[in-house]
Amino acid sequence: MADSSFDVVSKVDEMEADNAFNQTRKEIEQRYDFKGVGASVELKGSEFLLKASSEERVKAVLDVLESKLIKRGISLKALDAGEPFPSGKEYRIEARLKNGIDSDNAKKVTRLIRDEAPKTVKAQIQGDEVRVQSKSRDDLQATIALLRGADLDLDLQFVNFR
Repeated sequence: MADSSFDVVSKVDEMEADNAFNQTRKEIEQRYDFKGVGASVELKGSEFLLKASSEERVKAVLDVLESKLIKRGISLKALDAGEPFPSGKEYRIEARLKNGIDSDNAKKVTRLIRDEAPKTVKAQIQGDEVRVQSKSRDDLQATIALLRGADLDLDLQFVNFR
């Protein structure tokens, strides 16, 4: 019998991220507490630039963005937001969406699988994803449960289960 496998990936749906951005922009334009504070949000690729006249207001803009991402089904583990910093007369926060598994996190995932998953399970890094193989589908499902329960700072999805 051939090996069964699945891929562990960390991808963000670009359309949902764009929808969350548009909802955030509309809410900032309409909310009374953002009037006159220069609050805005910009999206370039997968990077957000949040602006406001004070540190509290720019944090409030970030809070609105986070709530819209959650409503659109995007985990906050996929959002990498920096700290507010002054830029001229305004404060800014740079945030970006993480796509793919970087090499350090891929090593953590493979180490976790090697140490705690059933012994028949093998994992290998392939670019920005991790391929997991085993002869037993039950072992693969146990590995998925292990990875879901692990405290990783990644939003993991499991695709190509065959």
